[in-house]
Amino acid sequence: MSSDEPAEVSLDEGSPKDKMTERRKRIQEAIFEAAIEEFANKGFEGASTQSIAQRAGLTKPQLHYYIESKEELYKNILLTILEDWNQIFLGATAEDDPAKVLRAYIHNKLEYSIKNPKSSRLFTTEIANGAPQLGEHWEPHKAATQNAVKLIQQWVDDGRILPVDPLLFQMHIWAVTQHYADFDAQVRQMMNLSADEDIDINRIKEDVTNLFLRACGLV
Repeated sequence: MSSDEPAEVSLDEGSPKDKMTERRKRIQEAIFEAAIEEFANKGFEGASTQSIAQRAGLTKPQLHYYIESKEELYKNILLTILEDWNQIFLGATAEDDPAKVLRAYIHNKLEYSIKNPKSSRLFTTEIANGAPQLGEHWEPHKAATQNAVKLIQQWVDDGRILPVDPLLFQMHIWAVTQHYADFDAQVRQMMNLSADEDIDINRIKEDVTNLFLRACGLV
């Protein structure tokens, strides 16, 4: 074992191999969480692997036992966020109830944004900077978006929802649902909430869902 690999975390159960796998998983999760915090606070250029290592409770050599580079770690985080979002709409078909699908999609996007605000802000910052690190990784996201476009257009063609622009409709949902993460400070000021108070997510879900369901004639 490399001397740079972190010392084993004590676990009560499982074989040595299971303990090793669980230990690596925990360390990788800690690195991911630390990196999201660092990149969200400082941006890609301002972030350092030294700070990420400290946030994760590791030395810099230990961190580099698990990651190739800051660039690779940053890209992996962005791609994980994209994959999480792509999965939200996956599995829906033209035969499904549009109101049920859209309600679940909006609720899941809001849940993700409000519970993972730093991930959302990290992604928004990357896009605002021209997406320099995402350049060659757009295709899977575009493909998932186009699949949703086809689904929404099929509902329109079948007369199940009012005519909407399927692509813009999706992007408007992204904008509204991500607002509650990207503009958290503004939201809290307007709602008179302190930094440690919970946002009324059910109130937001209901209002945002009704906004988009009304747009396509479902309420």
